[in-house]
Amino acid sequence: MAKTLTRMLFIVFLAVLVITGCDTTSTGSIPEDRTLHIVSGSENQTLEPIIQTWASDNGYAVNMTYMGTVDIARMLQSGQVPYDAVWPANRLWIDYGDTHNLTKHVQSIMRSPVVFGVKRSIAERLGWIGEDIYMDDIVTATESGEIRFMMTSATQSNSGASFYFAALTAFAEKSGDVITSDDLESANVEADIKRILGTVDRSSGSSGWLKDLFLDQYERYDAMVNYEALIIEANQELEQAGHEPLYAIYPVDGLAIADSPLGYVERNIEGKEDIFLELQQYLLTEDVQRELLNAGRRTSTLGIQLTDANRDVFRPEWGIDVDRVIQPIRFPNAEVIQQALDLYQTSFRRPSCTVYVLDFSGSMSGQGEADLKAAMRTLLDQSIATQYLLQGHPKDVSSVVLFNDTIINGNRLDQWTVEGNDEAELRNLYLQIERTQAGNGTDIFNAALAGLEHLEEIRTQECLPSVILMTDGRDGGNGYSAFQSYVRQSENDVPVFAITFGDADPEQLRPATTLTSARIFDGTSDLVSAFRSAKGYN
Repeated sequence: MAKTLTRMLFIVFLAVLVITGCDTTSTGSIPEDRTLHIVSGSENQTLEPIIQTWASDNGYAVNMTYMGTVDIARMLQSGQVPYDAVWPANRLWIDYGDTHNLTKHVQSIMRSPVVFGVKRSIAERLGWIGEDIYMDDIVTATESGEIRFMMTSATQSNSGASFYFAALTAFAEKSGDVITSDDLESANVEADIKRILGTVDRSSGSSGWLKDLFLDQYERYDAMVNYEALIIEANQELEQAGHEPLYAIYPVDGLAIADSPLGYVERNIEGKEDIFLELQQYLLTEDVQRELLNAGRRTSTLGIQLTDANRDVFRPEWGIDVDRVIQPIRFPNAEVIQQALDLYQTSFRRPSCTVYVLDFSGSMSGQGEADLKAAMRTLLDQSIATQYLLQGHPKDVSSVVLFNDTIINGNRLDQWTVEGNDEAELRNLYLQIERTQAGNGTDIFNAALAGLEHLEEIRTQECLPSVILMTDGRDGGNGYSAFQSYVRQSENDVPVFAITFGDADPEQLRPATTLTSARIFDGTSDLVSAFRSAKGYN
């Protein structure tokens, strides 16, 4: 069985899709009372074959849905969990989110530190090989321009949130202690956290997708914040491609651990709890724990040295330090966590420059138009945005391009642009969208091109730029060639994300998102959730 599991870990699991929140497996003929629905962080996608092998061998079905860990916590807070089990990256988010006491049988399956992975040659040039590195060292290197790095959003993904809280702990000088509300209000802490977050060159809502993006954009970026396990996976792929690997940095004064807890959610469906416990115990068996260790996941108790770890996986030349006794940060209570997440959105993060390209073609009439307007209200009405951790930043720039078979507001885009997060101005922008009526045909790519061109006019040096395209249609224009030419000739660094709903054809949009190193979000069932996911990448 061990050989089978090892082989399965490196097989591309064909049923796994990369769209956040999607269901990746089919129950087929397996009845519902033998089917387990699990919502998980994206870092577990490469481990899904282990679960599917177990399910197949035992006559069960397991449906895996991938979602940002912070969104899993928010779902628990709502009290509405349509899954039998939750598998976030950190127990922190169950403690923070499960205010309704929905979960039980929570056990850690594996662990992985959140590290700063930087190209080895840069680590050598900076004198970081084999040395103790502090958060200030990372800030100095990123501010000097020697390192261009990416990390996930702290309000959507555990790896980004973990690094964020680790940095706050370091800057507050709270090694071995927990940060407080007073620390978050400290001018020195605020200045330091803004320094490091201000150098983030690309964001993401998913740790797994961040790893894939780094591999795709290897020549453009030098480092990423991610789980030790995903740094190992990235290095295995980099080595196969003949590229220089990343070197893992474990900041001495701020290091967080993902402990991957799997917990059961009681939904009063007979038999589900027994299936869950059977799966959980299977994942904790010695054979499977060994396979997880061989896949770069730590399976021993925190603080115990991994003396039996495979050095072909936990490779010292990659900076993977299994001999270090890890002393992770302590996370604060729920109130301080909420305060920190709010401050991340409204003050600490790097600002965003975003152009929303909105489809108002004839096919949008009715429900499509209503859904789109509701999604934009969620963002622009700050009283609602706060509920979804989508608040604006004082230095954000937000603009809207409306299209059907032409650019509806093309001659007055300055009137559809807001600088900053003034509540009245953002609400007025929404009211302009609300007054717009759908009609005529659909020219998607000329509209996306208009969004890119407009973004070049409004973007600031300090912001993270993106275009977010929302459409329910199929392109009826001939603008893709011009769009493609613009991106290639300008060496454009702006991702064009797409949110689809209605009858939109994802395959028609995929060349554009691939060309700009972006992705497609499926909004057919929940447009607001898809919209929130897209914002996590900006």
